[in-house]
Amino acid sequence: MRTWTPPELPELPGTGLPPRLFHTAVGRTVQPPIEDGRATLYVCGITPYDATHLGHAATYLAFDLMLRAWRDAGIATVYAQNITDIDDPLLERARDTGVDWRQLADEQIQLFRSDMHQLSMLPPEHYVAVTECIDDIAAAVLRLREIGLAYSVPTADAEGDDLYFDTHAAQSQTEWRLGDVAPLDRATMNMLSAERGGDPGREGKRDPLDPLLWRAAREGEPSWSSAVGEGRPGWHIECAVIAQAALGNAFTVQGGGADLTFPHHEFTAAHATALSDTPLAHTYCHAGLISYQGHKMSKSRGNLVLVSRLLEAGVEAPAIRLALLAHHYRSEWEWFDEDLQTAKRRLEAWRIGLERSSEQPVDAVTVLHQLRQAFANDLDTPVMLATLDAALDQGVDDPELVRDAINALLGVRL
Repeated sequence: MRTWTPPELPELPGTGLPPRLFHTAVGRTVQPPIEDGRATLYVCGITPYDATHLGHAATYLAFDLMLRAWRDAGIATVYAQNITDIDDPLLERARDTGVDWRQLADEQIQLFRSDMHQLSMLPPEHYVAVTECIDDIAAAVLRLREIGLAYSVPTADAEGDDLYFDTHAAQSQTEWRLGDVAPLDRATMNMLSAERGGDPGREGKRDPLDPLLWRAAREGEPSWSSAVGEGRPGWHIECAVIAQAALGNAFTVQGGGADLTFPHHEFTAAHATALSDTPLAHTYCHAGLISYQGHKMSKSRGNLVLVSRLLEAGVEAPAIRLALLAHHYRSEWEWFDEDLQTAKRRLEAWRIGLERSSEQPVDAVTVLHQLRQAFANDLDTPVMLATLDAALDQGVDDPELVRDAINALLGVRL
């Protein structure tokens, strides 16, 4: 799948520090292992049934910053992202709007690419749609069935059976254990499974948490002929196959929004471990969720602030980035219209500050050092913004260096 044109990153003097990152599974910041001077990142992509909202933008911004921090530290990066272009929410939206699901997906993928480009997000080297690798996913499901980690559940509305992952068998036969990624109690897991695409109440499953691997073909739904029958893949196995094909086993960071921690990342890790005998990733990092009008910003609720509409209304992309950068990527926060006004004022103040002459200007090299220190501390952008506010309010001795640092590290072009 085609990505988008990457932004140009100015070269800065010296190198930054490899960032310490908060590892969800252990509940503290760690130094992810960097092998052979290269960091590998997989971030779960969109289900393309609606335009990019600020919650999406904040998530992809978090991992854009991670890539920038690694690159500034002299670390090469390989970035992979999927597109879940066949899933129940996409099919439901297509039915509700009377649009062919493929057309809807294509339109929304193109809009997402445009939004990412305008927001100066670094594109992935591997940008893979689920529909591009159905055969590979089906082969993985077949492998799980052959080694005794998949079982059939009869269906009343399909000729074939659905296939599910056997959680208990996986824990006895592999290194994965339930809770490795999301150390939660069982009641919370059951609740989140029901809320986030699982079906804990389905009859015939061996365990309520067992996730779907392959959905047998239903009338009126798209399906593919495969080694495991006619149908389409489940959610978690898609990412396991795409991530491992793009990045190999035990890559550096698996990323996404906090709502993907369980069940998605938990069972993606389970599937990958079962298929490869190695963990999926060394580190799991998650971005906090944004609320709007008192509730988490979500397509199902409809309380969305769309990036494309802000841009169409004449809002500068750097102002949108600054509004998001004002909050630490892991924090949970609520969007207010004033956030954008604050960002616009900061953007203008920085532009004025770069032109300011001062009898006692701040040393730009010191500013760069302070920015890199904050960046290495779990991508602490609020501290970075405060550092720049103070320096540019006084004036700096090398405005071009600071301008380049703001562009290269924060992705804000002034």
